[in-house]
Amino acid sequence: MKLFAFTLFLVSTLALADQDADYLAAREAFRVGNAAKLDKIAAQLEQSPLKPYLAYYQLRMRLESADDSTVLAFLSHADDMPLIDRMRAEWLRVLGKNRRWITYTEQYPLLINKDTGLACYALQARQYLQDVPLSQHNNDAVLEPPFTSLQEQQETRHLWMAWKDEQPEACASLFDAALAKGIISEADVWQRLRLALESGDIALAKQLTKKLPAERAPISTSINSAAANPERYLSKAKLSAASEAQRSVTLFALQRLAKKQPQLAYTRWEKISEHFNADERRYFFGWLGYEAARKQDARALEWYKAAGDAPLSEAQLAWRARAALRAQNWHEVWAAIASMPVPQQGEGVWRYWNARALRELGRLPEAEALFVELSADHNYYGQLAAEELGASSASGMISANYQADDTTISNMLALPAVQRTLTLYRMDLRTDAALEWEWATRKFDDKQLLVAAEIALRHQMYDHAINTANRTVQLHDFNLRYPAPYRQEMQDYVRTNDLEEAWVFGLMRQESRFVAQAKSTVGAAGVMQIMPATARWVAKKLGMKNYRKALIHQLDTNLKLGTYYMKNVLSALDNNLLLASAAYNAGPSRARQWRAENALEGAIYVETIPFDETRQYVKKVMSNAVYYAKLFGQPPRSLKERLGIIAGSQNKPVNIVVSQLAIHPALVHAIEP
Repeated sequence: MKLFAFTLFLVSTLALADQDADYLAAREAFRVGNAAKLDKIAAQLEQSPLKPYLAYYQLRMRLESADDSTVLAFLSHADDMPLIDRMRAEWLRVLGKNRRWITYTEQYPLLINKDTGLACYALQARQYLQDVPLSQHNNDAVLEPPFTSLQEQQETRHLWMAWKDEQPEACASLFDAALAKGIISEADVWQRLRLALESGDIALAKQLTKKLPAERAPISTSINSAAANPERYLSKAKLSAASEAQRSVTLFALQRLAKKQPQLAYTRWEKISEHFNADERRYFFGWLGYEAARKQDARALEWYKAAGDAPLSEAQLAWRARAALRAQNWHEVWAAIASMPVPQQGEGVWRYWNARALRELGRLPEAEALFVELSADHNYYGQLAAEELGASSASGMISANYQADDTTISNMLALPAVQRTLTLYRMDLRTDAALEWEWATRKFDDKQLLVAAEIALRHQMYDHAINTANRTVQLHDFNLRYPAPYRQEMQDYVRTNDLEEAWVFGLMRQESRFVAQAKSTVGAAGVMQIMPATARWVAKKLGMKNYRKALIHQLDTNLKLGTYYMKNVLSALDNNLLLASAAYNAGPSRARQWRAENALEGAIYVETIPFDETRQYVKKVMSNAVYYAKLFGQPPRSLKERLGIIAGSQNKPVNIVVSQLAIHPALVHAIEP
């Protein structure tokens, strides 16, 4: 009987492997445009859960010539899935390109994931259908947008400011007409140009210069020179009677220089500032303050003050607040947050620091009200807020008394979307699997989310389990939010390296969501996301003579290398978990560099980490460790205690023993809402 069961299992496994291989071959045929091969394989996979994907590939290859009834038949598929929205978007691009405005206006409202190009087509369609009598509608009419209403003009200007990277082809005629009629002004072009230069998008900036009158447009070679070597450009700049274009490129060069050397940028500025008007001077100081704050330069607040009432971006306002935190200037923290747009003020980070500032300023009732509201959130700032009120940061970890029965789980497991997700995940097509899963669960209530998370956990889709369980609003299951796979395999390595188990799991959860096959764009691999160079160094230290690169993907080896690296980083940083967390992501040298001259509260150290990705990473790891300690039954330690006080760089030198380990790039490998 056992032999029979094993034989059935083996046959089933081989059949799945064959189906997977066939699907991957079909996917490749679609990628290279081999319609005949795609059709042949699709005919063999009629019973596959991924049949809709094959149908999508087949139709997508013939979309330009497909008749409406064929496309509409696909779009009316009984099963709601992301492929329908994706196909509708592709069809709308074809309809817009062919100016089939009537059909376009019928389909566009049904699209869920819209983009700027499709929005441009939608506006053109609406203008055409409003301006041309129904009896005269035809697909060959090329109509210059009339912009007859203020709403149309405002929508056009909004679209002009919304596009990124490069102008969508769908928007070209709309924008050209708007520029010709003055709906998009020269000032609007300059605004887009400055935004492109600020973000370092040189290609877009040069594209935008073509929208300006030739005699007033920056020269492409000047932009290239300022980008390549801003200091040299500034040393040669001649600004006597400079045009707006010359001044704009010079401000761009100053900004580029400030990214690396704020003081040098200021020195250069002092020599040429007289050639700029008041607005341009305030603009410069707004950026100088921002770049100095990100460099943790103590003069940042002084330069922000020189910016006066210059309009600041959300990023500039955030770093104004962080510079004030670094200086522990609580009035300035409060003022910086008060200057933010209301939606930005409502973010957890600024609600927490606003409450801290209000408390320091003696406005205790306002501070407590913010702490109470924030403490209900199950995250880093919710934990800190709870502790400010005297509660445990893990006190809210009360899982709902809900356990789905087998019938409920079986019913959800039978859903086509779930079957597609499982199949895609099995083939390591994680992007498609994630899109399918997110689409299927987007309207789930708390109970359904917990059932889905349980299914994901049982099928070792740990990333899906975590992300799904995180979305519940009132019913929570912290064992699903904070699973601990591989705990048995990890025990020896935790003991050998004398590491806190909760911290190790907190880091693993953030690094890879426990996905053993996880790979980053720069080569970090496995549940511990070890960089290949780090892996080689650790393997040599451990005396692994037969180590080879492929072993980094094996679970046991990955855990062994990762925990040893964690221990070395931790030892190099005085056993400080906060600094070690930053070091694991960005390298030990950076973690040391980000300390202040004098002792600094750990929470402020975290908040002023210059790398956005590392800053978020450290918050998640430290928060995770609190929850895992609770789940593992370990002695409680508050989040504030874990963050501690970071010794000043001048007060307490750190023994540097792993400088060669400072090679782990600053990047976050997992997505958390």
